[in-house]
Amino acid sequence: MRLDNAAHFFIGGNWVAATSDATFDVVSPFSGELVGTVAAGSKADVDAAVTAAREAFDKGPWPRMTLGERADLVRRFRENLAADAPRIAETVTAEMGVPIAQTTASQAGAALALLDTNLELAEQYPWRSLRRSALGNALVVRRAIGVVAAVIPWNAPISVAMLKLAPALLAGCTVILKPSPEAPLSSNHLAAAAAAAGVPDGVLNIVTADRAESEYLVTHPGVDKVSFTGSTAAGRRIASLCGDDVRRYTLELGGKSAAIVLDDADIASTANALRTLSFRYNGQACTNKTRIVVQRSMHDDLVEALASEISAIQVGDPSDPATELGPLVSDRQRTRVEGYIRAGLDEGAALTVGGGRPAGLDAGQFVEATMFTGVTNDMTIAREEIFGPVVAVIAVDDVDEAVAVANDSLYGLSGAVFSADDERAMLVAQRLATGSVEVNGASTGFHAALGGFKHSGIGREAGLEGFDAFTEITSFGVPATLADALA
Repeated sequence: MRLDNAAHFFIGGNWVAATSDATFDVVSPFSGELVGTVAAGSKADVDAAVTAAREAFDKGPWPRMTLGERADLVRRFRENLAADAPRIAETVTAEMGVPIAQTTASQAGAALALLDTNLELAEQYPWRSLRRSALGNALVVRRAIGVVAAVIPWNAPISVAMLKLAPALLAGCTVILKPSPEAPLSSNHLAAAAAAAGVPDGVLNIVTADRAESEYLVTHPGVDKVSFTGSTAAGRRIASLCGDDVRRYTLELGGKSAAIVLDDADIASTANALRTLSFRYNGQACTNKTRIVVQRSMHDDLVEALASEISAIQVGDPSDPATELGPLVSDRQRTRVEGYIRAGLDEGAALTVGGGRPAGLDAGQFVEATMFTGVTNDMTIAREEIFGPVVAVIAVDDVDEAVAVANDSLYGLSGAVFSADDERAMLVAQRLATGSVEVNGASTGFHAALGGFKHSGIGREAGLEGFDAFTEITSFGVPATLADALA
């Protein structure tokens, strides 16, 4: 399947010729074949996209429409994406190797769910509120923050894009979406769906660019807000750049999430849940539970059960609906993960499952689903985000030590607690310094805020809180008679 768009960007409501001949080749991490080619944005292309977004925000109809009018167009956008959902899933699978069963549910499906959720929550969000007091009366108004640079990663390009696009568009912002060069093709579906829906020109613009041009985008004087999802190292750089200009930013960054297994947890169901929670997206998800912190009395039984689950994971062609684990996104990523596996061995951890290339898969960027035991929390594989199908099992004596180990991390994005007693699990969960915790495998859904503590980011996405990132607040002092009329 070839998905070329080698010479154009979606800017100002049209496919516009790129200003240079530079391109990115997108290569299948499974077959090594060329999947497609996209233009590589120059600073002139970034300027054009920002100009279009600026014009659409400053002079166009979008921010001046009612919420209901914008919502109608966003619903049409959603309908177009729903009709295109199978091809969206196929595109993400082709460009980055995530199994089709996962991209169907958690890329195409999640994008639709995020649009539905944001359309619902937009009606509940406090866009205007009257606050009366003895000292005065205020009308507090939340309004669109302006032009947004939305920078998305390669691992979940469509769902992460929608975490930003859905609330930003409903709020009345205009957007420049900057996909990763590793997975840019799926964003073409967003452009087509927006154009067919009649979203006004310049409201959504899409430019794929390399690092220098991406930095140019996030420092562009025409950009009011940067919303970034990606590595902590890149997030630090963006925060520094935005800080120089006091530009607003939201960062959703890396994770090294811990799953705590208490001494009364059901071993079979816990191991089965971790099969999914630790290896989603071929291990390339920042919320994956990559540290398994288990009370010592349960350690051997959990390791045996988890080893059985990991060994049963179906590895292979990501376009096969039966596949659970596909290749990593690139040769560079595979080399990086293999380096962490060597570091684990060098530092004394025991390789219990995996650690190499899956049998019978001599081509493609594959790494076996891997489990280390005998890990201590000071080891590299317990401290650093590997971003591959590798988990570290850490044995602890009691609940207090489990919590201390889980919290002893630079990251604080996600976590999990397993216990036969939901209330006991919840008590432990509340002690974790992390943005979300899944209690006995229960998902938070998209009505809840997503984001992290510490080096896992700044700000929140999804839920009602997701709109906060794309609004500014103005408080109007109003006379008592006007306050009475507004009440």
